[in-house]
Order: sequence, then structure tokens, then C-alpha cells
Amino acid sequence: MARHLALTLSTAAALAVTAAAAPAAADTAAGRAGTDAANAAVQLTTVYRATAPYLLHANAVKAGYVPDKYCVTDRAGGTGSLGYPHFNHSLDNSLDPAKPAALYYEDDGRGGKRLVGVQWVVYDRDQNPATDDDRPSLFGVPFKGPLRGNFPGQPVHYGLHLWLWKKNPKGVNETFNSAVTCLPGTTRPLKPAS
Repeated sequence: MARHLALTLSTAAALAVTAAAAPAAADTAAGRAGTDAANAAVQLTTVYRATAPYLLHANAVKAGYVPDKYCVTDRAGGTGSLGYPHFNHSLDNSLDPAKPAALYYEDDGRGGKRLVGVQWVVYDRDQNPATDDDRPSLFGVPFKGPLRGNFPGQPVHYGLHLWLWKKNPKGVNETFNSAVTCLPGTTRPLKPAS
């Protein structure tokens, strides 16, 4: 684990150096694209650094990320899972790369949890799912939404997933990760139809 963390932090540092050396010619489209890419690389490095301590599950819980006891799968007929969501609702509406509102863990096969991804959640200003004039973005990627709440009391919101600790074959910002699986008996039971 320590070797994996050291390699990850070394990679993140290399990305930061590369980003800092990128040209920033603001007068040309290529210059703006280079600046945007450099900003995205710096933001990504920030996420790696900020979430590396949460590779140890206990650190995430200590930092206020509340674990859901159920593993979440795509019940809309897609493939993949989120894993176990851990929300810190004091970080809802954060656009700080270092402060995602949610962490996602999977079973590590030894009775523990392994960090696989993160998510930012930003509430829709007018709470109308038909309008999106306040759509946020991070890493140069627009958030998905507006989305209706996933649980009672959650407002209409935008969300951005980032699968930085486990590759997602469907894409780094897709909602569900087809490489994350839920063990039998770990998902929320379906409510019987009434």
C-alpha cells in the first residue's frame, strides 16, 4: 500500500510539474486549450493528493465521510456499480478539487474497503430539472444533470464522478464503473411492489 501511495504521489507531482510548464498563450485558441489542459492537470493532481489519505478507509470515516452499508449497482439495466458511497454532506456544493462530497469504496477481498472513486455534488440553483444555466464544471468537464435526488431530502443537483483510483472501462467520468462489482448480499434489498 505504501509503495502504491508513493507511486501515485510521484505521478501526481510529475503531472503538476508538467502542468506548470505548459504554455499559457491566452490570445490563441491553442493557448487557451493548453491553459485549460494545464488547469485540469493541476486540479487532478490536487484530487490525488487530497484523497490519498482516504486509501485508508478509517481516515475517510474520521474526516466525516459517512459509509452507506449497501453497495450500489446500476439498477436501470446498465452494467457496473458505484461501490459503497461515503458522503460528507458538509462538502455538498464544493467545487474544490480537494473536497469531493462523496467517496466510493469496493470490497477489497480481505474484509476491508478499497477507495475507487470520488464525486462532487452541486445543488441546482432553481431546483428545476428542465433548466441548466448554472451547470458547473471541474477538470474542463461539465457536471451531469440536473438530476433528481437519489434519496429522500436530496435536492435536484448536478454530479461529477471521477474514477481516479480504479480505471473505469466506460470512461473516467461515467456514473457507474463496470470494473466495480458488489458482492452477493451487499446491495440494498428491493422493496416489494405494493
